[in-house]
Amino acid sequence: MSESLKRAAWQSIPLVIVCGCLISMLGFGPRSTLGFFLTPMSAAHGWGRDVFALAIAIQMLLWGAAQPFVGAIADRFGPVLVLCVGALLYSLGFAWMTYAATPGTMYLSAGVLIGFGLAGASFTVVIGAFGKLLPVEWRTLSFGLGTAAGSFGQFLFSPLAVALNSAVAWQTTLLIFAGTILLILPLSLALALPRNVETPAQRAAAQSVGAALREALSHPSFVLLVIGYFTCGFQVFFVTVHLPSYLVDRGLSADLGAFVIATVGLFNIVGSIGAGYLSNMMPKRYVLAAIYSLRAVAVAIFISVPATSTSALTFGAVMGLLWLSTIPPTNALVALMFGTRWLTMLAGFAFFSHQVGGFFGVWLGGLLYERTGSYDVLWWLFIVLGIVSALVNLPIKEKPVARLAGAAA
Repeated sequence: MSESLKRAAWQSIPLVIVCGCLISMLGFGPRSTLGFFLTPMSAAHGWGRDVFALAIAIQMLLWGAAQPFVGAIADRFGPVLVLCVGALLYSLGFAWMTYAATPGTMYLSAGVLIGFGLAGASFTVVIGAFGKLLPVEWRTLSFGLGTAAGSFGQFLFSPLAVALNSAVAWQTTLLIFAGTILLILPLSLALALPRNVETPAQRAAAQSVGAALREALSHPSFVLLVIGYFTCGFQVFFVTVHLPSYLVDRGLSADLGAFVIATVGLFNIVGSIGAGYLSNMMPKRYVLAAIYSLRAVAVAIFISVPATSTSALTFGAVMGLLWLSTIPPTNALVALMFGTRWLTMLAGFAFFSHQVGGFFGVWLGGLLYERTGSYDVLWWLFIVLGIVSALVNLPIKEKPVARLAGAAA
């Protein structure tokens, strides 16, 4: 299903991309700052790091668990409703964190509400809309642009969170971010899908939700893709939540942690767009294998050298180039293998594996720190998983399923 849906006259390609990228920025930016609230919230309420870490781990798990269902709704009824409901839940979760004085309310606000909100208001839904609305020649690049926009949100909001926390109470910062998230509502209108418009190829390749899931889950290459995506979530969210505290433990400043996370976001703008471009030029499985391998090498070097501002910022830049750059080739492979009809749902299913990995990365980071007093075990697990995932992605076959090949013929 390589054809795109016919857009409304006012939905130009630049408008769709710009509004989608702004949604990705607002969807990913505020949540990427949560690591900067770990220390003040834990100190204010007398919690260990494991309480905050478990709340974020619950968020990761629910975000991923809800993503296939949210994706199916977006594929069936369009992304606007999903983005609006997701943004409301996301905003409410941030606001409720302000009053979360017990572990239970922390798990409900930062965990449950934000988790479900992110499933509806994240770049996964935006990328699914791009796959349907934009011409095939724009598809993989737009996936990179949407992902890069999420990284720009990380770059923008990380220093903003530190600056606001220095100027006002951390509770006020949370409320400011809660209000900012609501901008997703008007922006989502640009991603509205046409009603009841299908091309001949789309009608020929039509299938039900159940048939789409059975087809994907019985496809060996999709299974390999999902397994590899677990590692991406483990690595990304472990670093996002625990790297600032790790740097403080090594004698560096909290402000440096903000700049490192911001550097990751800045360099991932280049990395995501570059991954989208390379995925059009060479086999996507090679792009994924290279990303996982280079992450493992980067961490092995980082934990082996003295902790300095230079080494931390260099690590942030290198990791930034590899950060969310897995998303464009992963989503492009899903679209290539199965078409775009259920792209958001199938990409969401793969993303569930990503978030399960994120759950373990965040949760084990907090748990093992409390048990051992360091993050050493997690860093070495990061390296091992990177090597394994590089090998897992290499056998993936990059071709449409027989159903699509027959429809094209």
